[in-house]
Amino acid sequence: MLKSFTFILIFILSLTAQSAEFKTGPVIKSYGKNVVVENGLMDPEQQKFKVVFDVSKVNEQGEVNGSFNTVARFINMHVRAGVPIENIEVALVVHGKAGFDLLTPTEYKKLFAKANKSADLVNELFKANVDIYLCGQSASYLGITQNMVNPEVKLALSAMTANALLQQQGYTLNPF
Repeated sequence: MLKSFTFILIFILSLTAQSAEFKTGPVIKSYGKNVVVENGLMDPEQQKFKVVFDVSKVNEQGEVNGSFNTVARFINMHVRAGVPIENIEVALVVHGKAGFDLLTPTEYKKLFAKANKSADLVNELFKANVDIYLCGQSASYLGITQNMVNPEVKLALSAMTANALLQQQGYTLNPF
């Protein structure tokens, strides 16, 4: 009897797990897969988010930066849950070798002889009104100049400074 009950329970749980379908969008169409969680957010239309993500992790060359994709997922899942896009303000502070993922496709190809797989995602984040800041200290150390990165990237004195100033403006730091 116990074995039958265990089998039925495992079967039901596996059906539930399979029914959750991860999809991209609705804001950033090719990135940020997420799943609907019924009643996962109380009063979604009343929620307001002002969040900064701090990223220093770089993926393997030729791969999309997973941390940048997390920013896309944050936006997509909240809009899918019913939060109005105008209630979501996101900033991305990039430092360390992750700064290479902000390079233009031409500059990235010059340095690594590969395509910058994060370039399209960076453009999509800008279209979703994400403010992206590059640490000036990291950029200088790595030899990255303002004309080497997407023109919408803002060069900050440092990542520490950008994070401090954004938090003074009401942004909360979302840990990875």
